[in-house]
Amino acid sequence: MKEVKVGIIGFGTVGTGVASCLLENQSVMEKRTGVKIKLHKISDIDITTSRDIALPDGILTTDTDKLIDESDIVVELVGGIEVAKKIILTVLEKGKSVVTANKALLAEEGKEIFEVAEKYKADVYYEASVAGGIPIIKSLREGLAGNRIEKIMGILNGTCNYILTKMENDSQDFGEALNKASKLGYAEADPSLDIDGFDTAHKTAILASLAYGELISMDDIYIEGIRNIALMDINFAKDLGYRVKLMGIIKKEHNNIEVRVHPTMIPSATIMANISDVNNGVLIEGDPVGTTLFYGQGAGMKATSSAVVADIIDVALNIEKNSNRRIPAFRSAKQFNSLMSMKNIESRYYIRIQVSEKPGVIANISKILGDENISISSILQREKEASSEFVPIVIITHHTHEINMLKALDKMQNLTETKEKIKLIRIEDI
Repeated sequence: MKEVKVGIIGFGTVGTGVASCLLENQSVMEKRTGVKIKLHKISDIDITTSRDIALPDGILTTDTDKLIDESDIVVELVGGIEVAKKIILTVLEKGKSVVTANKALLAEEGKEIFEVAEKYKADVYYEASVAGGIPIIKSLREGLAGNRIEKIMGILNGTCNYILTKMENDSQDFGEALNKASKLGYAEADPSLDIDGFDTAHKTAILASLAYGELISMDDIYIEGIRNIALMDINFAKDLGYRVKLMGIIKKEHNNIEVRVHPTMIPSATIMANISDVNNGVLIEGDPVGTTLFYGQGAGMKATSSAVVADIIDVALNIEKNSNRRIPAFRSAKQFNSLMSMKNIESRYYIRIQVSEKPGVIANISKILGDENISISSILQREKEASSEFVPIVIITHHTHEINMLKALDKMQNLTETKEKIKLIRIEDI
């Protein structure tokens, strides 16, 4: 039986989970693959702190270069950009394959990494970079390889999904829900990467690049986080039959694609709307497959380590069968004309306007929308509460172009009756 040596660089939470899985499930993997996948070395700058895992003698090291030289497969779990990129390029230039969970690195520096992998005939596997334990990368690279991808919509950040779930279920405002997420370890000390949408954007860029054959730059993605979602909007959405989710949205329209990340109202009766807490979900619409939905844990040691080990097994089988580059990490074969500007996308919209209670307000708002060719689907106005001097008006529109909506918002914001910044949330009728 062929033995394949695995070296792990980075012994944090995920590294510990990967090591544990390789040690505990080695016999299972051998029976399924016919390959002995052996944990050879683990490199980290800190090899003294206990990780609550029993390791064979001689596995831990601080000598990363030696680990790379001795290993058949190198797993990069350092995180960040510069150090991780240097490690991966070093491994690839030796003609060895890399497994990584580093979404930010791939989204921002993937072009160079994939080019080097191709030059040196090495593989890059990165299942754990998107949606944790959900096998979404493998599904796009292999399972749906014969499909034209029409749409991908994903709940890709567990922290944001947890916060929005708590806001709806427990009537907590954003600050309260974020504080709860922090106490449970779901949110980082600095949660901005999650709540401002950049983590979701990294993952969305990777999925869009895989689906349409050209690397999508972060600069080309519209990114909006959940900081400004108010409990009032969560409650209005619920009353209207929707739930608010932070979505990564990829669509192909007339051979052009749109790639965007923002809070989105989706019908509460759908399966996607009921993906709650820290779980992730990805909907893919393809031709001929139709609509498929993937659901599961999007983060955490066990889910992420499961995805990393699955990649290790794939690479080990490639080595055993001498079939490197069997499925390239990324194949550049552009399948669209252009990337659409956000102002040109079409959507339905939820608008909440806080106004002073005066005659003619709704007529003024309706005229502005009409002047911009925006049709109203429904309008809701509740009686003014005694504790508030303003009354909220909620409008749901039919489909319109974003640029028309932005022009209308600017005009409505300048009405003398408008007392706060207007809230806008896009709607997707999944």
